[in-house]
Amino acid sequence: MSNQQRIGARVLRRKPIDQLTHPGSELKRTLGVGHLTMISIGATLGTGIFVVLGEAVPLAGPAIVVSFVLAGITALFSALSYAELAGLIPASGSSYSYTYATLGEIVAWVCGWCLVLEYGVSVAAVAVGWGQYINELLHLVLGVRIPDALSQPPGAGGIVNIPAVLVVVLSMLVLLGGARGSARTNTILVWVKVGALLMFCAVAFTAFKAGNLQPLFPLGLAGMSAGAATLFFSYIGFDAASTAGEEAENPQRDLPRAIILSLVVITALYCAVALAAVGAMPWQTFEGTEAALSRVLTDNVDGAIWPILLSVGAVVATTSVVLTVLYGQTRILYAMSRDGLVPPIFAKLSPRTGVPFANTVVVGLFIAVLAALVPLGSLADATSIGTLFAFGLVNVAVIILRRTEPDRQRSFRVPFSPVTPLLGLAFCVYMMFSLGLDTWIAFLGWMALGFVVYFGYSVRKARLEGHVKD
Repeated sequence: MSNQQRIGARVLRRKPIDQLTHPGSELKRTLGVGHLTMISIGATLGTGIFVVLGEAVPLAGPAIVVSFVLAGITALFSALSYAELAGLIPASGSSYSYTYATLGEIVAWVCGWCLVLEYGVSVAAVAVGWGQYINELLHLVLGVRIPDALSQPPGAGGIVNIPAVLVVVLSMLVLLGGARGSARTNTILVWVKVGALLMFCAVAFTAFKAGNLQPLFPLGLAGMSAGAATLFFSYIGFDAASTAGEEAENPQRDLPRAIILSLVVITALYCAVALAAVGAMPWQTFEGTEAALSRVLTDNVDGAIWPILLSVGAVVATTSVVLTVLYGQTRILYAMSRDGLVPPIFAKLSPRTGVPFANTVVVGLFIAVLAALVPLGSLADATSIGTLFAFGLVNVAVIILRRTEPDRQRSFRVPFSPVTPLLGLAFCVYMMFSLGLDTWIAFLGWMALGFVVYFGYSVRKARLEGHVKD
């Protein structure tokens, strides 16, 4: 066999499901269905509605409500595929592990590399938005703001975004305390932010003007699609829940339930809040507003207490997203490191807490630097394209495993397969092409860097135990 043939066989090898499930995993199984659902909601609910609404409404106009529905439908098709695979392959690697079992090592690497972009940049994007709401809260309560030099990144009028660094570092410290403690903290934060969003709806609907919704599609269907694509990264949550596969008490039963339940709750709340927001404030005035919901209440509703309460809820909401998505990022790298695709330091666990200590610190500090220096809009679109690509691969994985492993027990089955996963794939591709050229250039550049890392390091270091399918 020639050297090229050996390399080709190596990059296309697949990892058996029985190896991916890691029954002897060193991670501690402490999370129940409630924890998993809250991780999914915590990673999702808040990002798109609190942070990116000001970026997305100018793209879609009042049709932003339809954009959320389109993003939710796209997420639903993929969530069904995630639910089947999460029950079938309850591994920390999420879609990275699913593609390793179906499409081969190099595709698994590409998926994992996308997840690094998806999770890492998502945390940074939300941290930037957290800083905006902290500033809004300080202004409402004390009448002061953190100077732009210390609260904005270069290119947005500042030098460094100190609040964004702060929330990432605090979340990193919570994660270092252990998975169960982190899950409890997240559950409290989730209930607070759900209450804040329900409060926003109740108050904003008192200022609702039907004329603000006319015309519904001022920027056409393309604008609605662009809004949905920009918002899509806020549906990262159920992927984050699936990364907890090796820390769930009963992953085959609980992961599918958590994924479906969280998506239903999230989509309903997103649509209600978006409708209340654009009904209360003309869509043209959302331009450049990163603390959009607070501004809706400040400018359109009587009573100074409501924007303050909303800003408190937004700070809590975005803290929860940073915490849970940062958790997911560390577990993805843990799985990839265990397979040898990234350095072994990312798989080393703390003997006291059972968490990947060095992994969490390295990821946390890197994301803190990213959040300090990169503007929000660039981060959000880069995350969306990585998310859509990974979700598309998950839909493909369901179709392949139905053919290659038809008799393997599944705790949940995607209905009407292969039609449903094919629709999920089609929606993902459609929304990827709704993103701008700059986003595609950044994505392709990231992929090119990933191939350099893979062929320079990972292809030689990858290790698979026992029989490997080829």
